[in-house]
Amino acid sequence: SRLSTGKKVNSAIDNPVSFFASQALTSRASVIDGLKDAMGQAVQTITAADKGIKAITAMIEQAKGIAQSAQSAVPQSPEMTSLQTQYNTLRDQLSELAEDSGYKGKNLLSDDNLIVKFEGTTLTVEGFSAAAGDLGITAAAWGAADPSAAIDADVGLLDAALVTLRQESSKMSGNLSIITVRQEFSTNMINTLTEGADKLTLADTNEEGANMLMLQTRQSLSTTALSLSAQAAQSVLRLFQ
Repeated sequence: SRLSTGKKVNSAIDNPVSFFASQALTSRASVIDGLKDAMGQAVQTITAADKGIKAITAMIEQAKGIAQSAQSAVPQSPEMTSLQTQYNTLRDQLSELAEDSGYKGKNLLSDDNLIVKFEGTTLTVEGFSAAAGDLGITAAAWGAADPSAAIDADVGLLDAALVTLRQESSKMSGNLSIITVRQEFSTNMINTLTEGADKLTLADTNEEGANMLMLQTRQSLSTTALSLSAQAAQSVLRLFQ
């Protein structure tokens, strides 16, 4: 039985103390494994938000380039109108991109918070709204005879939005680092618990194999001895025939 199952303790009858201690360790390892899976999903949620922040940052940089081009364009000209349209289109797409940065129904760029459970504690990853309006980016209105002041103001708003994105990205990176460390710790803890449970219940296959060989040898010798004994008895009986 030990060789076929690989365990020296298969039930409470074999060794109650080792059996229940092993079950407790295995149960805890299973709980941590479930939490570890949830941590993996949390990492994906934060990663999705981070990719959204990078894309939004790139869009803001493009918008800054358009605004800087508008500073040298002729006021109220078709070129100025075209640049203003491009700017506002980017602004609208920025908000759409923020809405598309969710993962499994959780979007850290739409003010959602993410609660990550560890063994005995939790971590709250706070989201924020990355929509253009919430970042302070207003629609361009460069139709005045001298739009330079309005353009400068819009560039200032874009720079402020970039600062906000950098700060929020830094917070998320810190939380991601914590979750990653807890993931690695959970993996090591699961391995430790599993190893401890195995030490209580697993059999030494070399020892058990040697024991089986010894028993087989004894059985073979016993069978041979009985056979020789029977032959000797028959020889004695022939003397009286």
